[in-house]
Amino acid sequence: MNLRTPVKEARGLGSAKGGTHHWLMQRVSAIALLLLVLWFAFSIAINAGGGYEAARAWIASPITAGAVILLLAAAFYHAQLGLQVVLEDYVGNKAVQLAAVIAVKFLAVILALTGILAVLSIAFGG
Repeated sequence: MNLRTPVKEARGLGSAKGGTHHWLMQRVSAIALLLLVLWFAFSIAINAGGGYEAARAWIASPITAGAVILLLAAAFYHAQLGLQVVLEDYVGNKAVQLAAVIAVKFLAVILALTGILAVLSIAFGG
């Protein structure tokens, strides 16, 4: 016979434990991405037809390089958050779920760093 109440069973489990931070970060990164993607699309449209050297000069600008780095970081962070939720919701095996979440986080960091290093390489004339 179980004398525990449903509240006692639920306490400390699920989203009440720490899901609000994840949810909030996903919304904050989405807003940042909205602004950064609009800026990026507008900038690309203005610089369309400028050629390779014009594109390199545009990226080499410190403000542009910083904004593109922020765009890359926000995009991969947001993607990682979203994929983590999908994996946690739809992968039943806990070991596979944990391995997949770790792999997604690792891949997001590697790809973000690769993009950021490419931008820095262009910005510093490499």
